[in-house]
Amino acid sequence: MKLKTLLILLTMWVPVAFCSNGPAAARVNGEEISEFRLERYFAEYLEDQGRAVGSIRNPKAYKQLRQKALDALIDKELLWQEARKRGVKISDEVVQSQVEQTRQAMGGAEVFARRLEDAGFNEATFIEYTRRELAAQKVFADLLQVAEPDEKQVRAFYEEHRAEMSTPEQIQARHILVKVPQGADAATVEAARLRLEEMRVKISQGEDFASIARAGSEDASATEGGDLGYFPRGRMMPEFEAAAFALAPGSVSAPVRTPLGWHLIYLQNHQEAADVSEAQGLEMVRAYLARQQKSQARLQVLGQLRSSNRIERIDDD
Repeated sequence: MKLKTLLILLTMWVPVAFCSNGPAAARVNGEEISEFRLERYFAEYLEDQGRAVGSIRNPKAYKQLRQKALDALIDKELLWQEARKRGVKISDEVVQSQVEQTRQAMGGAEVFARRLEDAGFNEATFIEYTRRELAAQKVFADLLQVAEPDEKQVRAFYEEHRAEMSTPEQIQARHILVKVPQGADAATVEAARLRLEEMRVKISQGEDFASIARAGSEDASATEGGDLGYFPRGRMMPEFEAAAFALAPGSVSAPVRTPLGWHLIYLQNHQEAADVSEAQGLEMVRAYLARQQKSQARLQVLGQLRSSNRIERIDDD
């Protein structure tokens, strides 16, 4: 599962996956997205941006953010329905493998069962949820047909921007996030840290950091194995940045606390500030244009799905 999409997988979304209680926020081809589901999703949507519902004072900003969260849920439902139309099948082996990774990342069978029970679900419904999320990811990947950037375009962009392309000091890292709600008590904070410590022990014993991140991280980067790519100083939260830049390549940090929760950071590479050669510059441009084209393709795919399906946005009324 390497496609970073609007589908935030597994551990945080189990409680909302099949909920249809109460009034509807939207309908997609008659399938309801409940207000309850939207409320649960909205809280996590804001947490992913480092925000809390209570911190949004502007009613207009609140409404816009809520509409974006509903857009994301509608897109998730559209992708699942498209996967169902196309008869996309995910094998029992693949599903069970993902569930087992999640079980282990959450601290074993007992913790896994308790968290599902707390959410009002059992392992059977979690398995079905995992299957449909993987199916939706697969159909999204199939729909994304992105060509490589045109080399003439790459060269022209490079020539226009080559004077700006010296690189600052930067690092390449992955991370695992265990969220801690704002205002959580000391026991909740410590429980989250211990979950992360359990993952750190597994990594120290030879398990793959990216695999643990896919199964156990509560950040949107989980689907990419926690990959954050390269970033310079000044882009991340100060606590995260200080820990990440202090690491040696190949090492994993101790748990790091930020306003979002607890992180494990794996440093893959550290690059000192340097001028960029022509070959490096062209490769940087190629990668940048590829990301832009992929982003545009995602918007086009989702736009086509929205225009060709029946969507009722009740929450906007």
